[in-house]
Amino acid sequence: MQLTIYRGTKEIGGSCVEVATGSTRIILDAGLPLVKPDREPFDPKVMLGKSTAALIDEKVIPNVPGLFTEAKSPDAILLSHSHLDHAGLLHLTKPEIPIYATSGTSKMMLAGAVFSRQKELERARHREVSAKETFSIGDMTITPFAVDHSSFGSVAYLIEAEGKRLLYSGDIRKHGRKPGMARDLVAEVGPMNIDVLLMEGTHFGPGRSSKGLNEFELEEEIVGHIKNAPGIVLACFSPIDVDRLVTYYRACQRTGRTFVADAYAAFVMHLVASEASIPRPTRDSGVRVYFNQAFENRQLTSVRERFEPDRIQLAQVLAEPTKYLMVFRPSMTELDFANVLPASSRCLYSYWKGYLEKPDWVELRESLSQVGGDFIPAHASGHIYVEDIVELVREINPKQIVPIHTFEPTGFQQHFANVQLLEDGEPYRIG
Repeated sequence: MQLTIYRGTKEIGGSCVEVATGSTRIILDAGLPLVKPDREPFDPKVMLGKSTAALIDEKVIPNVPGLFTEAKSPDAILLSHSHLDHAGLLHLTKPEIPIYATSGTSKMMLAGAVFSRQKELERARHREVSAKETFSIGDMTITPFAVDHSSFGSVAYLIEAEGKRLLYSGDIRKHGRKPGMARDLVAEVGPMNIDVLLMEGTHFGPGRSSKGLNEFELEEEIVGHIKNAPGIVLACFSPIDVDRLVTYYRACQRTGRTFVADAYAAFVMHLVASEASIPRPTRDSGVRVYFNQAFENRQLTSVRERFEPDRIQLAQVLAEPTKYLMVFRPSMTELDFANVLPASSRCLYSYWKGYLEKPDWVELRESLSQVGGDFIPAHASGHIYVEDIVELVREINPKQIVPIHTFEPTGFQQHFANVQLLEDGEPYRIG
């Protein structure tokens, strides 16, 4: 078995990995880069109008034989989850290559396509996988394992072939609302004598968290922020982070506020209600749906009809602002509130702090200050903390650890002796 990381050995995001035997090739994720080589944010708009060959030359697309260009195609793509830094290049891969992913990942990509102009997972290419249900591709035996991450439907993959076992963590954490997933993973693969653990290390490096809040601690923090809020609470988070959606909903239930979902959040709640412990977006569940102006401009008739019975008008929210927590986007400041937010608004920010320098967030903070409001970061990472990486790796006890999805792969060497550092594009034969 041979492993080649085409992107991710010294980079967070843009993940793309090949695992091959003498007769079978599979690709793990095909992600859009998050940063340029100088680590400045990558803007996907630079791709517009450019050929695949040009994007390969510019290293936007990794040069994987047969994945994007005319050469023998890989046998399959295994998708760990829906985030663009893992799935954002799928639409450029050759259409004959099947894509294996969970139904949850497919649903999150559908939601992104409807509301964020992203690409959905093509039905003709999708091969649905389920946790702990083993399947075969060529001479490889593959078992997905559900993992806790900030995108619903995420999995790790165990790949067995030619007498070797490789475990790809994908993006994972132990501090979400489902810590039992990590325990189940360890219980299953710990006794297997894993040859290579391909392990994400997002939190290694300066300025990153050795340890931080878990989702339950974050819920307590958010409850406190809601209880002492003098006006409306505006919640900024990604709806496909279903854990965070549940956290805000539970905080509303505990503080007597009504959860006002936008159409995007309501759509995600509708999609996953059959698979997860999450309420449907109905007034009977303490949820109302607000159609913000960006949604109204899209004229998504079928979505509108689905949530119309539980709709709430902005005037109703503004009449009694202390009764509501409202899912909020910075664009709503201008489009919905005509650049004047409600007095004493409290905005809770549940994204990575690195986004705060972007103009829309800077402008939102200025708008809040003008009405006597405040802006409070309230976040728990979607990625595993360093202390938990150390614990998880020791529990799995692999023969070799190969870092991925990290700017600081040498951080692993501070904790483990059996680390194999690779370069992008460097083949590594699992011995």
